[in-house]
Amino acid sequence: MSARSFSRIPISLTLSTLAMAVTVGTALGFEHLGGYIPCHLCLLERNPYYIGVPVGILGLLAWRFGLPRLVARLALLVIAGLMVWGMVMGVYHAGVEWHWWAGPSDCSGSMAGVTTNAMDLLGDLNRVTGPKCDEAALRVLGLSFAGWNVVASLAIAAIALWGARGK
Repeated sequence: MSARSFSRIPISLTLSTLAMAVTVGTALGFEHLGGYIPCHLCLLERNPYYIGVPVGILGLLAWRFGLPRLVARLALLVIAGLMVWGMVMGVYHAGVEWHWWAGPSDCSGSMAGVTTNAMDLLGDLNRVTGPKCDEAALRVLGLSFAGWNVVASLAIAAIALWGARGK
C-alpha cells in the first residue's frame, strides 16, 4: 500500500463534500417538503454550499486521477474558505434574527398584503416579498436555520483544514 492511500486528504474531501451536500440538501428539504420558505439571507447562505460541492468533487477527481497533492489541498482550502464565508453569513443572519443589528432593507415585508382577488394576482407579484430575515421560521435547540448553518459551516471548515494539513 502506498502512503497516498492512507492520506487524510481524500478522507477530508469526501467528508466535507458529503457534509456540504447533506447540509444544503436538508435546507432544500425543509423548503420543498416542509414548506419553510427561505428569506433572502437564507438563500444567500446556500451559495457557499452550491459552490463547495462541485469544488469537493473536483478535488476528489484530482486525487483519484493522480494529480499533484497540491490540487486536492487547494480544493480543501477553497472549501474551508467557502465555509468560513458561510459561517460569517450565518452569524450575520442570526444576529439579524436576534435583533442585534439591522438586516438588509430588501429582506423585510409580510404576506399580509396578498390579494384574494384572482385579477390582482399578477399585480401582487411585484409587491409581495418573501419572509422577513429578522424572524426565525423555526428554532431547534435554541438555534434557527441560520444558527445551525454556523455550526455546520464551522464543522465542515474544520474538516477541510484538517485534511489540507494532512499527508
